[in-house]
Amino acid sequence: MSNRPSWDQYFLHLVDEVAQRATCDRGRSGCLIVREKRILATGYVGSPPGQPHCDEVGHLLRQVIDENGDNREHCVRTIHAEQNAICQAARYGISLQDTTLYCTMEPCRICAMLIVSVGIRRVVARRLYHAGSDTRQLFQDAGVELIVAEPRVETYD
Repeated sequence: MSNRPSWDQYFLHLVDEVAQRATCDRGRSGCLIVREKRILATGYVGSPPGQPHCDEVGHLLRQVIDENGDNREHCVRTIHAEQNAICQAARYGISLQDTTLYCTMEPCRICAMLIVSVGIRRVVARRLYHAGSDTRQLFQDAGVELIVAEPRVETYD
């Protein structure tokens, strides 16, 4: 019997490597987008190009009401890994139609809307989103398959 990982396991492992580039220690998340077992784009939590990073100047914290109606403190200096990967694909003219997105945790609603909008058809997340998620219905309505490899909540500071 082989110890060779499945494709989903392989790409989720690579998501962890991509996350090492994240520049906000509150959410070191990574993402990659794949078509036919080939990586098209990667993304990690970080500031937009030319902007200061949390690791350099500290967090830019704001009170945000999350999807469950809870008031939480979020760092708004950075963009999410999923947003970063989608932007990288757009920047280089790469279509994301009928692709699979791999990510650290289940996407937030804004990321989910972007995922649906660009035609991604499958999302594989390592863990559940810490603030809950109302994206499951959005994905279901749009025909996006969602797989959570480890159905436990991702925690971070």
